[in-house]
Amino acid sequence: MTLGDKLRTLRHLEGHLRGLGREMTQGEVVSAIDSELDETISQSYLSLIENGSRPHLSQNSRELLARFFKVHPGFLVSDPPGFQTELGAPGLTSESALDRWLLGGVAQLHGDPPLRAALEAIASHADSRLCLLLLAEMVAMPALVESLADTLMPKETT
Repeated sequence: MTLGDKLRTLRHLEGHLRGLGREMTQGEVVSAIDSELDETISQSYLSLIENGSRPHLSQNSRELLARFFKVHPGFLVSDPPGFQTELGAPGLTSESALDRWLLGGVAQLHGDPPLRAALEAIASHADSRLCLLLLAEMVAMPALVESLADTLMPKETT
């Protein structure tokens, strides 16, 4: 993944984390950095990085963007050709890659045993991809989610 791809992804994630329902624009990132960190970076500089005209960040810009997006500064570099983020042998199915990804999430959720158990259950299912696709369809129907939650997970009565 190139540095530009990473910045676009971070803008996308940050926009959703901030409740915008969309990616943050480069201008919004510049404004937020100014107001939240009291530092500046130009929109044109971000544009040059994202479109690949400038393949590298200055050290100061890397540290500033890392603080803003709350990532390690080392993340803000282009990956070398052929770099992959997953461990494993070539030829593994996408199903096994998805299961490894889910189990990786399980390892990070020490404080939420019910969520850990849910992710483990999905990862151990023979078709975890189908489970997630069905979940997405259910989430698209909020009344169904509420109804199933009330039926399958009734609140404890006191």
